[in-house]
Amino acid sequence: MFATDRPIYRQIRDLIIDRILTLGDGSMLPSVRALAAEAGVNPLTVAKAYQDLQATGLVRARKGVGLFAADGALNNLLTQERHQFLTEEWPRVQARIAQLGLDVTDLLEQA
Repeated sequence: MFATDRPIYRQIRDLIIDRILTLGDGSMLPSVRALAAEAGVNPLTVAKAYQDLQATGLVRARKGVGLFAADGALNNLLTQERHQFLTEEWPRVQARIAQLGLDVTDLLEQA
């Protein structure tokens, strides 16, 4: 399930980010134990991912209640994800498009 080229806690972090992008601000996130069981990893690995997200202000913990996507998390993540796509992924896509000799018309016809 997990790729070997990146630390598992970073991949768990990405799973949590995907949930925030899907569910939005204020959404309740799975507990450390629940997510560890779901992903088949050590709870300490999930805890590290959540700590990282809490440190960046994307996740907040409410004592006795659970973990939640912070207010503004969705907007912050969309901004970050768009920037990452445009600076890291899009250049590779553009290079592949050029390599294949495709143009915008070809791409839009297939969309």
